[in-house]
Amino acid sequence: MSDRVEKMINSRLGKRLQRSLGVTVPAELQRYTADQPGVPSAPVLFGAGDNGQCLAATIRVIGDMGAVLVLAPECAAQVGGESSAGAADERYSALVFDGSGFSDGLELVQAYRFFHSNIRKLQASGRIVILARPHQDCATPEAAAAQRALEGLSRSLAKEVGGRGSTAQLLSVAEGAEANLDSSLRFLLSPKSAYISGQVIRVQAAAVEDNPQWDKPLAGKTALVTGASRGIGAAIAATLTRDGATVIGVDLEPMAAELQQLMQSLQGKPLLADITSPEAPETILHAVRELGGVDLVVHNAGVTRDKTIANMPEQHWQMTLDINLAAAQRINAQLLQGDAINAGGSIVGVSSMNGIAGQRGQTNYAASKAGVIGYVEQMARSGELAARGITVNAVAPGFIETAMTASIPLLPRLLGRRLNSLAQAGQPVDVAEAIAFLGSPNSRGVNGNILRVCGQAWFGA
Repeated sequence: MSDRVEKMINSRLGKRLQRSLGVTVPAELQRYTADQPGVPSAPVLFGAGDNGQCLAATIRVIGDMGAVLVLAPECAAQVGGESSAGAADERYSALVFDGSGFSDGLELVQAYRFFHSNIRKLQASGRIVILARPHQDCATPEAAAAQRALEGLSRSLAKEVGGRGSTAQLLSVAEGAEANLDSSLRFLLSPKSAYISGQVIRVQAAAVEDNPQWDKPLAGKTALVTGASRGIGAAIAATLTRDGATVIGVDLEPMAAELQQLMQSLQGKPLLADITSPEAPETILHAVRELGGVDLVVHNAGVTRDKTIANMPEQHWQMTLDINLAAAQRINAQLLQGDAINAGGSIVGVSSMNGIAGQRGQTNYAASKAGVIGYVEQMARSGELAARGITVNAVAPGFIETAMTASIPLLPRLLGRRLNSLAQAGQPVDVAEAIAFLGSPNSRGVNGNILRVCGQAWFGA
């Protein structure tokens, strides 16, 4: 019955009825497909406040992408060029603004003027990216306030443009990290970031990949993905394979047939293991060593056992914390101790919006996913990992269309899909694209980030 209701709601007639009732009909997001050129379809408009400190790097990145770059007058004046801004009816695929030079809150009026004049020129499924400096590193409280204000601006812009399938983000670029801007800016301007909005990506100085391969960034690399046989795990494995990786897919014995079929189609390696078993870390270490070490470790395996804490058996608490958190820690420890994560590699954990905001009836799940965040943030500060160029990040998915969300009753499911700025649920590939970005060798400047893949959920930090 619920399937028929959903089909009616999503039909042309159903959408017409929604509009007549004043209900927002979600815009169709433009996601990445292999036949796309990977270049924004319309020009990118670039503006800047006074003393923009990321001007040269941003112009270089957009130029290297092969996109058509249009300089707003205030930006052109700073780089000694001429403005190429078009007519009033010009339409842009992206609006990029460099506010990294702001040192006083009243200077923010320059950002207002840029977006006030150009926000209506942004195409549907367009992109907004604001560049800033980390406010914690500013020399004065006034500068810190101005830089932190840009985050509030970006999150609010995301809510204003989300109805047309557009997104807005902040890139916080540490001083000296301009050479590490490429991967993040390319990702945010591309269809690969379709379901990410209202986010802050922090970029720090790190080694820069020689001769980066943007179409196959994981060529010649090996990736380990737990919980790989279906849903988000299968999408991760497929996306990493698309980007050139050889994938070792890990899952339980009951998933053997599905795992084998998927790995065969991806020319990957299936590995049957219960990640909570005492022997699992050693088993995984042996499989990784056979392929010369691993370059990307993705801890995707997870479980829910939902009940209010008063009704929850201790077994369900321990099972959830073990699978979602402790098992990943043991595997990482074994791989690091065995020197099996190659230099320049990456570890990506999978947290959840419920680990950020909490959820009734999910105390165990929320605790485990919040634990992933704490673990990642501490590991990212490890001197041992830094010396080997290993990054540690996490994604925090919101409402993603999976078998688990399909089991939610119809009305809560319909509501859950809409409680974000894009007014729709995400797809497993949206999580996979974020993980591929974080796991790319070109993203070494992105470390200790928790990237929400939630369409800018209305609840949670």
